[in-house]
Amino acid sequence: MTNTVRLNELIRKSGLKKGWIAEKLHLSCYGFRRKLWNKSQFKAGEIKLLCELLGIVSLEEMCDIFFNDKVDKKTT
Repeated sequence: MTNTVRLNELIRKSGLKKGWIAEKLHLSCYGFRRKLWNKSQFKAGEIKLLCELLGIVSLEEMCDIFFNDKVDKKTT
């Protein structure tokens, strides 16, 4: 599951707009929002591009954000 809180924090800090990020990922704003809120999963290519856009270079950080089994659905 995606750690939505952490991903939103990185997006906010980056100054990038979610609509722009969605466009770069070839997603609609709705499609990006669904993935952000764990209604569907990010594909490997989308994760790679998000890491590039947001400056995520650590494998540990990437796993913490995109492959976090400890995320409680109530906090995402």
